[in-house]
Amino acid sequence: MISFKTFNANLRPLASLALVTLLGVGLSACSEAKTETIEAIRPVKVVEILGAGKTRELDYSGVVKARTEMNLGFRVAGKITERAVNIGDKVKPGDLLARIDATDYQLGVSTAEANLQAAEKQVETARLSDERAAQLYDKKFASQAQREQAALVYKQASSQRDAALSSLRQARNQVGYAELRADQSGIVTSVSADTGQVVGAGTPVVAVAVDGDKEVQIAVPELEIAQFQQGKPVKVSFWSDAKLVLDGKVREVAGSADPQSRTFSVRVSLPDDARVLLGMTAGIQASVDSGEKLVSIPLSALAKQQGKQIVWVVEQGDDTVHARDIKVADFVDDGVQVTEGLRPGDLVVAAGTQFMTENLKVRLPEQRAAANAAN
Repeated sequence: MISFKTFNANLRPLASLALVTLLGVGLSACSEAKTETIEAIRPVKVVEILGAGKTRELDYSGVVKARTEMNLGFRVAGKITERAVNIGDKVKPGDLLARIDATDYQLGVSTAEANLQAAEKQVETARLSDERAAQLYDKKFASQAQREQAALVYKQASSQRDAALSSLRQARNQVGYAELRADQSGIVTSVSADTGQVVGAGTPVVAVAVDGDKEVQIAVPELEIAQFQQGKPVKVSFWSDAKLVLDGKVREVAGSADPQSRTFSVRVSLPDDARVLLGMTAGIQASVDSGEKLVSIPLSALAKQQGKQIVWVVEQGDDTVHARDIKVADFVDDGVQVTEGLRPGDLVVAAGTQFMTENLKVRLPEQRAAANAAN
C-alpha cells in the first residue's frame, strides 16, 4: 500500500515538468502575438514631382583654344641653327622665331649675281650689234635679214638678263626664308623642332595662337549633332572656376564626322574675358527640345526590378510604397530625366531604394507629413 507522502514525493517532478511546459507555451504565445502586432515603419526621404518640361540638357566638355592657331614652318629646307622662342612666349609681327643655316642660299645669291652681270654684258654687246646693223641697213650695206637677226639677238639677250634678275631675287628671298618670323601677335603654344634638327620646307616648327577671339572645341556624337546649329546659344562653365559662367554661341559645325571617333567637331565662340585662358577645360551646356514632357528625379531614386527601371512612389493615403515602371530619357549632372511613369504631385523615394518592398509602410519627413495632414 502506497502512502500519501510517498505519492506526493513521486508526483512532485511531474508537477514541476508540467509547470515549465505551461510557462513555455504561455511565453511562446505572447511572443507570437507580439510579432504579429508589431509592424516595421521605415523613415524615407522623398522628392515631389513638379511640373514637367519639354527641354533637356546636353553636356559636353572641351578645351579652350584660339580661334586662329598657326603652325609655322620654314619655306625652305635646312638645318636649324637657332630657336629664339619658348612655349608661352608672347610674340608680335616680325619677331624672330627660329633660324636655319643659310650658307647654301647665300652661295646661290652670289651665283645669281654673277649670272646677272654676265647677262648684262651680253645685253650691252647685243645692243651695240643691233645699232650697227641698223646703221648699215640705213646705208644699204646690210640686208633686211641681217637687220632683223641683230634685233632678235638683242631681244634674246634682254630676256636672259631679266631671267637672271629674277633668279637673283629668288635667291635673295631664300636667304630671307632662312629666318622664321611671326606674322601676327600671339602666344607660342608648341615647339615641334629644335636646334640641330634638319627640317623640310613647310615642316611645322612653332605653333602660335593668334591674339583675339577664343573658343571651345567639343566632340558631339552623331545622334545629337542635329541639335547643334550655327548661332545656337549655349552656357559655358569652367572647371577651374565654378563661378565663371559665360554665354557662348555655336560658330562652326564640322561637315563630316571624324573617321576614328565618329564624332563631329563643334566650335563654340566665347566673349572676351581675361579670366579665360588657353588650354582651360570647359563644359558646354545646351538646352534642346525633347519633343516630349520630361520630369527630373535624383539618380539615387532610380532602381531596377526584374530588369526594368522603376521608382518607389509613396501612396499618400496610407504612406505605403509601390513600385512604378518609368522610361528614362537621359542622365544629366543633377539626376535623371524621365518621360513616362510619373505625374506632378507624386512622392518618389529619393534614398534607400534598396530597402523598399511592395506595400512597405514608411514614415515621411515631418514637413511632408504636416503638409499631407493640412491637405
